[in-house]
Amino acid sequence: DALEAGFTKYTPSAGIQELRQAIAEKLANDNGLSYRAAQVIVSNGAKHSCYNAILATCQPGDEVIIPAPYWVSYPDMVRLAGAEPVFVPTSERNLWKMRAEDFENAMTPRTKMLIMNSPGNPTGSVYTREELQAIVDVAAEEDIYILSDEIYERLVYDDAKHVSIASLSKEAYDLTITVNGFSKSYAMTGWRLGYLAAPEAVARAVDSIQSHTTSNPSSFSQYGAVAALRGDQQPLADMREEFDMRRNYMFDRISKISNVTAVKPQGAFYVLVNISQLGLTSQNFADRLLSKANVAVVPGAAFGDDRTIRLSYATSLDVIKKGLDRFQDFCRTL
Repeated sequence: DALEAGFTKYTPSAGIQELRQAIAEKLANDNGLSYRAAQVIVSNGAKHSCYNAILATCQPGDEVIIPAPYWVSYPDMVRLAGAEPVFVPTSERNLWKMRAEDFENAMTPRTKMLIMNSPGNPTGSVYTREELQAIVDVAAEEDIYILSDEIYERLVYDDAKHVSIASLSKEAYDLTITVNGFSKSYAMTGWRLGYLAAPEAVARAVDSIQSHTTSNPSSFSQYGAVAALRGDQQPLADMREEFDMRRNYMFDRISKISNVTAVKPQGAFYVLVNISQLGLTSQNFADRLLSKANVAVVPGAAFGDDRTIRLSYATSLDVIKKGLDRFQDFCRTL
């Protein structure tokens, strides 16, 4: 409809008012967050929103704490802003989640931001309200920004609940930049639309940065996003149910393979598999698996953890079954 109506021109750099208002209403209704439309900036994907947030808040010499394993783009976004990424390793024992004391131990006088991703890629970890509150308490002591990447918020399973960090308290709200988008929940990957909601000063800075770089996100895509937010939400529940079925199948299969381990993911659509007992680096394992079994996985080295590889269940169950058959046979040869 937007294309037929000729909505193919420039829009305000931060997005059309109708979409920014719809996002503000979504954040209020779903996340318990009170933002005015002026505090919402629509960008070319959630990744773009993350980068804009880092550019708006971090300077050369600043440090940004990133729990590992992490989404591959975070460190380079930080470096592009002239800041320095500081990694905090996590472990299976702690369900791949950073503890508040780990965060505090990694802080220095140069720490400017913490990047949180819950539900997480590649781990599938979902932080509890109590875990997030403990982290906020540490950040608030030194006024450290929290970039909260919540792109997988609709994909949580079992008893896990998604909690937006900014909803925890006024302190959390004042320090948090909330990032989300349409690629995962609405499967609108090619539409390239994400957004952030932030304190007014940060939102203004992001708007200025975007106006001098990419300008507005695609005009007709923005109208599609309005339709997604205000339309029937049942397809999201149906999609989550399908992912849950695939998740259970994949984890059950992996649990029966000797010499590899995994934590059952509570969110997103990935399983992080620990292959350290097999004696190969993650890149070596991935290369050999591809050449010998025609199965593609992402080596954990890309996520800052060379003990692991990432599998995805964002594909059909038939493909998952075939891939896991080959994966299991390959592991038996090692």
